[in-house]
Amino acid sequence: MVGGLNGTQMLVGLLVAIALLIFLVLKTKVHAFLALIIAAVVAGVVGGMPMQDLLLDDGKTLGVINAIKTGFGGTLGSIGIIIGFGVMMGQIFEATGAAQRMAQTFLKLFGKGREEEALALTGFFVSIPIYCDSGFIILSPIAKAISKVTKKSVISLGVALAAGLVITHTMIPPTPGPLGVAGIYGVDVGTFILYAFVLAIPMTIACMIYARKVGKKIYQIPNDDNTGYIRPAYEEPNYDEVHNMDMENVPSTIESFGPLVLPIILILLNTVTDAMKLEGGVWEVLQFLGDPIVAVGLGLLLAIFTLGRRLTKDEILFEMEKGMKSAGIILLVTGGGGAFGQVIKDSGLGVYIANMIAETPIPIIILPFIIATAMRFIQGSGTVAMMTAASITAPIIVASGENPILGAFACCIGSLFFSYFNDSYFWVVNNTLGIKNVKEQIRVWSLTSTIAWAVGFVELIVLSIIF
Repeated sequence: MVGGLNGTQMLVGLLVAIALLIFLVLKTKVHAFLALIIAAVVAGVVGGMPMQDLLLDDGKTLGVINAIKTGFGGTLGSIGIIIGFGVMMGQIFEATGAAQRMAQTFLKLFGKGREEEALALTGFFVSIPIYCDSGFIILSPIAKAISKVTKKSVISLGVALAAGLVITHTMIPPTPGPLGVAGIYGVDVGTFILYAFVLAIPMTIACMIYARKVGKKIYQIPNDDNTGYIRPAYEEPNYDEVHNMDMENVPSTIESFGPLVLPIILILLNTVTDAMKLEGGVWEVLQFLGDPIVAVGLGLLLAIFTLGRRLTKDEILFEMEKGMKSAGIILLVTGGGGAFGQVIKDSGLGVYIANMIAETPIPIIILPFIIATAMRFIQGSGTVAMMTAASITAPIIVASGENPILGAFACCIGSLFFSYFNDSYFWVVNNTLGIKNVKEQIRVWSLTSTIAWAVGFVELIVLSIIF
């Protein structure tokens, strides 16, 4: 364990913290953000982490408060600015009618009744070069707009989008997790991508079917002024409204989608040039412009100067500030989840449990899957889970003579397991969709990610039989 911590004690600390977190959120008036911070402190203190910062021999600092600050700041440092830019952009879409144009375009392009397929497919391809957190923030206004026009639950639409995003983010390079796993196992990246595409399709279809069911159980649509959501009695989607929409003075399709497409293209160029190791000159500029923060910021500027022409200065500033108000809770709770996860990461508990599992007589090809699953549940990050599982099991799998691509996929699939409080994407999805109740949050996203995990496990078993 890191810093000489006791593994058993840290495991007890984690279990106590999770129990306390669930109790605080379900049974008390304590807000989820405060509950996450309290749980992080309890996990560290009960687990034996120093209450005062301790400088280790390798130069790293170990301590409860340091872990909380690092986790909170690190999480918001990577996606906090993107969330802020994204909600401001979304509010401009709503105020100018661009969201209305997007909804109509999507519905006409894919046909009525296929909204979940359209959004899942969009997320499926967008998340190959883009982090799923950023992708959801950028694309969620489309789900909201379709829900408002058709009266279809935003939950079914949002879950389908989120599932498409996370599955390819977890399975298909060049996202860092699967790319790193392929490298550790020495698997050809092209072959890995080909098989990953095939495996990701049934996982996405299963999540899409679930999205439709949960959307009927939790029927929620945007309110009239787009400041939140309401829950009227369930009604079937109204597609006639799509064709009867007043599109006078509404932005064109190109103008409406421009602020979304621009950052996606820039981030894709960043990913491609980085993967090809192109450096200097124009490549350096492209990589800078393709950083998610810069790319989404440019998308916001494009929205302001194109869509914003229809609003006065005071009106557009008011709309953006209204969007920022809704971002506050998303930022805090997402950062709180990062703080909780960082305490577990710094303690080394995940690696401790992973090594224990590796010493058990578990079937060789199931080993990386179980380690990745355990790591995911313990510390929240799917990327950390799959990379840790790969680092521990790659030598074992290769030495056993098993096909290394099976071990690589086992790591990726295991990392999808039960996204919950310590995963930033859990909070991004649920808070963006307006889900506050913990039981509903678990139904909306924790169960969705677990369905992808379960389907992936079945596929893994089938592949092991074939190979």
